[in-house]
Amino acid sequence: MDLRICHLYPDLMCIYGDRGNVITLARRARWRGIEVEERALNAGDALDPAWADLYFFGGGQDQGQDVVSRDLDGPNGDALRRAFASGASALAVCGGYQLLGHEYLPAGGPPIPGLGAIDVTTRAGKVRFVGNLLAQAAQGTLIGFENHSGHTYLGPKAKPLATVLVGRGNNGEDETEGAVQGRIVGTYCHGSVLPKNPWLADMLLAWALERRHGPVTLAPLDDGEELAAQQAAAEVARTRP
Repeated sequence: MDLRICHLYPDLMCIYGDRGNVITLARRARWRGIEVEERALNAGDALDPAWADLYFFGGGQDQGQDVVSRDLDGPNGDALRRAFASGASALAVCGGYQLLGHEYLPAGGPPIPGLGAIDVTTRAGKVRFVGNLLAQAAQGTLIGFENHSGHTYLGPKAKPLATVLVGRGNNGEDETEGAVQGRIVGTYCHGSVLPKNPWLADMLLAWALERRHGPVTLAPLDDGEELAAQQAAAEVARTRP
């Protein structure tokens, strides 16, 4: 069994430890004897919609988002939509999350169009949300670190990933964090998010493997260290938001 991971725009959209998410996905797959191939897609490269099972899309600055938005407003955007329609899964963090939505409205300048793969819209807020983010999902605890001024609002097709316990999440108003639509997950959790949230990594892996291999039951791993890190980070969030 093999897994193909595509890291979208790592030269422009990979801040606050986001690369660690790709490392975690690959490591957890290999620990189970699954072969992994990784590729990067930069602006101007041609995206093959049939290749990747799992896409990772990290965070970046507004200037980087402008470049990526223009690249997605063409063949690469169409190809990525086809990839999602064929069953590919994705994890998008912060700026990547925003660009998979309908649009990002900056404080100054015109709207930055998104892919429209997730039913969310983001606008720049006057207050930047920085600090530990602790939330509760149906599958377990979600812990990370947020650093964003974008306020994201979910439409009816997207469901919240988790409910905020500490921090601000999507917009600081409705206690939602992240979004799930189909096999796409968006979140504001940097840190990286996956090392301390193994349930989320395994959910994405199972979705991705199903694309070409059919339903998969992942062999259990000893997540003692990961869960200890999660618990320690959660305690920090509760005492020092």
